[in-house]
This record gives sequence, C-alpha cells and structure tokens, in this order.
Amino acid sequence: MILHDLISYEVLRVIWWGLLGVLLIGFALTDGFDMGVGALLPFVGKTDVERRVAINTVGPVWEGNQVWFIVGGASIFAAWPPLYAVSFSGFYLAMFVILAALIVRPVAFKYRSKRDDPRWRSSWDWALFAGGAVPALLFGVAVGNVIQGVPFYFTDDLHTIYEGAWYMKFIGLLDPFSLLAGVVSLAMLVMHGGAWLTLKAEGAVQTRARRIGSIAALIAVGAYVLAGVWMAVGMEGYRLVGEYVTNGPSNPLHFEVERSASWLTAYADRPWIAIAPLMGIGGGLLTFLGLRAGREVSTLLVSKMAILGVISSVGLTMFPFIMPSSSDPQSSLTVWNSSSSHLTLFVMLVATVIFMPLILIYTAWVYKVLWGKVTEADVSDSSSSAY
Repeated sequence: MILHDLISYEVLRVIWWGLLGVLLIGFALTDGFDMGVGALLPFVGKTDVERRVAINTVGPVWEGNQVWFIVGGASIFAAWPPLYAVSFSGFYLAMFVILAALIVRPVAFKYRSKRDDPRWRSSWDWALFAGGAVPALLFGVAVGNVIQGVPFYFTDDLHTIYEGAWYMKFIGLLDPFSLLAGVVSLAMLVMHGGAWLTLKAEGAVQTRARRIGSIAALIAVGAYVLAGVWMAVGMEGYRLVGEYVTNGPSNPLHFEVERSASWLTAYADRPWIAIAPLMGIGGGLLTFLGLRAGREVSTLLVSKMAILGVISSVGLTMFPFIMPSSSDPQSSLTVWNSSSSHLTLFVMLVATVIFMPLILIYTAWVYKVLWGKVTEADVSDSSSSAY
C-alpha cells in the first residue's frame, strides 16, 4: 500500500480545510491584537510616553504573530491552488492595499523613535494606525464578498475570467454587506486590542483602552447579528445538487451548483454548528462586561473566544464552499474540487504534524518570557524599551 493511502483523499481535504481555518484564526488571535493596538494608538495615547507604552506592548511579538498570515498564504498556495489563483487575481488591488499597510507597519515600528521631533513621531503613529485599521477593515470586506459570491467563472480550459472593469476589482468590493462585514472585523480586532492593552498596560492607557474596547465589542456584536439577519432574509446561498464525488480530481466544472434560499439552511442540516455564532456573540458580550469590570486575563480569553466563533461560523456555514461564484455558480470552488493532489496534501500534513507543535511551543515560551505589564518607567529606560 502506498503510504499516502493511509488517509483518504476526502479526509485529507477536510483536514486541510480545517487547518486553513486554524491558520486564519491563529492570525486573527495573535496579529489581531497587534492590529487592534495600532488602530487604537492615536486614541489611547495622548502623550509620547503613553503611545510608547502601547507600542511596546506589541513591539516584541508582532513579527512572530504575522508569521501566521504568511503561513496561511503559503498554505492556500500549496493546498488550494485554484483558490489562491482566483482570490489573489480577483482581490489583487485590495491585497495590494493590505500589503502596503502591513509593510508600513514595520517601517513605523523601526523609524518612529529615531528622532525626537513630535511631528515625525506623530506621522509614524498615524502610519501604525493605518497599518492596523486598514487590513482589519479590508479582511472583513473580503470575507463579505466571498459570502455573497465573487464575479468570476472558468472557461472550458479552466482559464479564470472576472467580470467588470479592472477598477471594479476594488470599488466593486465595497458594497453595503461587505462594508458591514468590514465593520465586524475592524470592531472585533479593536475590541481584541483593547483587551490586550488592558492586560499589558496600566494607568491612562489601560483606562482608555477599556472604554474604547468595550464600545467596539458592542459594535462588533451588533454588526455581526445584523449581518446574520441580512444573510437569513436578504441574501441567497449556494448548494451542491445531484451526485458529486468528494475524492475525485480537482475540477470545478465537474460539479453542479445552484443558488439556494439562504446560507443559513446549513444550520438545519447541521444544527451543531450553531455553537460558532453563539461563541461569537457570547464572547463579544463577555468581553464587553470584562472590559467594563476591569478584568484582564479572562477578558483577553473571551475576546479570543469571540474571534474564534465569528471566523469559524463563516467557514462552517459555507462548507463545503470556499469561494462561490456569483457569475456562474458551477464555477464555484469547494473543498472537493479545488485542492492539490492526494500526495501533496499528505506530505504537507506530515510536515505540519512535525513542525506545528515546535512553533506553538516556541511561541508559548516567548509569551511566557515577555509576560508582565509595560509601564511608563519601562519605556523611559532605553535598556528596557526598543520603541
């Protein structure tokens, strides 16, 4: 028996669908509070020292946290090549804006404190704000577009065609539902950033972070519920029809797809997935209460629970779809028709089983070493502060 036959092609596809979700959630849980702190920076820090306190809470860890994003992109490329090709081609203008913001962020971290000029530092502080707020917003906008369906289709030779002018690949993304999804994403990460600053900072920075973070928590929950109602009553979903093969070759045109009454019919078929939106709503409300009460560790944990619930609810609701097509439903990408080969998925899984625990152990050790609050005295001591 060939080694990779130990795990069926169907099971490997589901495993890598789950691992993709794990990587995206891991990015949101870790780099999410980095982006949240960046978005909060001009508002929680009224003086240079206060802003340096906020920056130094994420300064030592943001680079490691961003690795989740890089690994997630690499995993899409290796495990889901059609998804990588379609998403990075259709969203390339939005991706360019996101990458530009993410590139500005490390430059701002490194250059902000090189000069004492207040205008110099203020400019880089707003760059850090953009580096946090813009990706947080656009990631949600992208998810909103995926939920509605992306205007692409495949020709008979599997060449991808996008409808609309080139500039519509960005402007066209900014429809009302996608902007609402962007608000959910941005508010959720601002909430997470507020929870992180509550844990890591003290004094005025902590107080402002608690106040703004609690407001963001309510906005995130309200916008998330509104998006769910919108999906239930104002948006069609997608479903596979007829017989389809779950362990066959990756060819979207071999599947028959049609628009359905609602995405939320998934909850009638698989009632257990309701745990995800309940975690999202409950976690957001508990974060609000925790921030208002001044709790620290537990508030960060329930903030993570909210993010886990919100992101997983999207994947579980859409399963097995990962990028439906609004132009030609038959061209929609699913878990069953857009993966790499059986052998590729197996080899990648073996590598993941070996290296992922090592990465998690190292990450846990880093956070243990860096545990504790950042104070104004710390940032005033050049030997204790790099930012």
